[in-house]
Amino acid sequence: MNILYLLLLHFSVIKPFLAVAFRGERSAVNSRDTSVIAQPFVDFQVVQPLPLPSDVKQCTVQLLERNFANSFGNPEVIQYIPPTDCGTPGTWAGISLNWTATSNGTQFDRLSAISFHNVEIWRTSTPEPSQGLGIIWTYLKDVSRYMPLFAKPGTLILDLNNIVDPTLGLDGEYDVRLSATFFASDAKHPPTKSSDAIIPISNLSPDMANYVSVPPAFSASLNQTFPINTVEAYAELYASGNGNEEFWYFNVADQFFGDLPPDFAFPRGPFREVRLLVDGQVAGVAYPYAVFFTGAIVPPAWRPITSYGALDLPTYYIDLTPFVPILADGLPHNLALDVVSGESNHTINDNWFVSGNVQVITDPSGKQTTGKITKYDVTPFGTSSAHASSASNGDINITVDATRSLRIESDIVSGSGKETRVVWQQELLYSNTQFYLDNFNTQNVIQSSKGTSLSTHNGVPVVSDIFDFPVEIDFTAVSNGFVCFFDHSYHRELLPSPLITGTTIQERQLASAFTHIVFDAWTGQGSNNNTFTYVDLRGNSFTRKVNASSNVILLDQQGGNLSPIHNPHSVSLSPNKESWAARLLGGKKDVHIPS
Repeated sequence: MNILYLLLLHFSVIKPFLAVAFRGERSAVNSRDTSVIAQPFVDFQVVQPLPLPSDVKQCTVQLLERNFANSFGNPEVIQYIPPTDCGTPGTWAGISLNWTATSNGTQFDRLSAISFHNVEIWRTSTPEPSQGLGIIWTYLKDVSRYMPLFAKPGTLILDLNNIVDPTLGLDGEYDVRLSATFFASDAKHPPTKSSDAIIPISNLSPDMANYVSVPPAFSASLNQTFPINTVEAYAELYASGNGNEEFWYFNVADQFFGDLPPDFAFPRGPFREVRLLVDGQVAGVAYPYAVFFTGAIVPPAWRPITSYGALDLPTYYIDLTPFVPILADGLPHNLALDVVSGESNHTINDNWFVSGNVQVITDPSGKQTTGKITKYDVTPFGTSSAHASSASNGDINITVDATRSLRIESDIVSGSGKETRVVWQQELLYSNTQFYLDNFNTQNVIQSSKGTSLSTHNGVPVVSDIFDFPVEIDFTAVSNGFVCFFDHSYHRELLPSPLITGTTIQERQLASAFTHIVFDAWTGQGSNNNTFTYVDLRGNSFTRKVNASSNVILLDQQGGNLSPIHNPHSVSLSPNKESWAARLLGGKKDVHIPS
């Protein structure tokens, strides 16, 4: 019987009613300064400062302030009215949202989403809190691309499903403040480019989160009618794995699932493809980026630096313009989002949350757009395969490969008479190898997900996404604990649409942590090293190299024209009582810990 199984069995016998709340006492380690300043612990995600103008009038509006305690199924719903102090609504040079939150206690990380006019505009998650002085984090998000929504009154929904239950050892509440800043336009900084309409792909709920869970629903599906003078349409997709799909890259191909110990992992394989369909036809797909939330596997790895994307999950872009000759007929058309696997039946576990929107550009003539799809070279599903090998000592390797190729061409004629030749194509590659070693005490994954999406209008690129999302995870059960190493990268050269500035982001994160039991309590330490670069087509740039170990920032170097005045520094965690709510791998890895 392997060490991992014995550890988990031991924990479940001690106190089966306590959720996966890790508890332990730990003092801060700081060789440079033995004094400790009493202040909340600051969590953050490495990201570029917002490339919005600093030399214009700015108007900030507080949208909401809410303590999310037992808030499951009870989001904050507000009625928004656009401000006029910084110019006529819709003429701003940019818009940003400021999320600032604090928490104290023991709590899971929680998924959160902001929907506006039934359009999801931000998917995020909460860092896990500490006991004592607690934690604080702030994240700024550029939401200028949603200008048409902010230009008119509407309902804004912030969903954060939290549960406080002392019997589960969960007492952490999240105190959230959300504000919006509007940047006035002028001759130097004209109004940001914006679409003429934004069409939601959501459940259209007036008072709940607007994403859809798949399964149990097959897809996020609804009928929408486009303006008859639509000439361009650009889709943005939100998708994240949760529950039994949070660690989807560890899921085992069905044909080899029986080769693993019972209840050791989840089936349905590791490959996931997010599809956008128009009237049942695949219009484009996305290979999702693996986001590690702050309670993932070994929580000390994500303190104080979260994984890239944990506070602002990436979205994915598809040019829907090839379908404009169909969508502009004045009739309702079905838009659907789903998530499929590489298995023969393409099913997944429970669940993914998906939503999306379509930015629509219309012709000023108001006359109906015409044209036709001249080429549709798309299969319903990509190509995938799985194979495995085993050694005489019982080690098993399982590899899943997948590819996707599509090409759609259309000729479009606007009501004004402009003719546009549209070519939309995608070439995507995926590979995942899982290693089960040392009597299943070690589980390693090496995954590669990369590809190119390109759309040209009359030969000019309007959507381009060149991405590479490699990830390596080495997870080992040791005596009384676990050790895990992460090599996690986000490399993306992205032009989402003609409305949004193109960017290139290179982010690599090397994180590791161990957790173990001392006197029936969990303790552990982690390290997290990040190298980040950002450039955009407006000439903005930012670099940051930041390293942390044992909750101490050891190095923080920033550069580029977006960089604030900053000197490398070292700060330490105040002596809070650490508390973790960790989620481990596989079907049986709910770790029950005594309080």
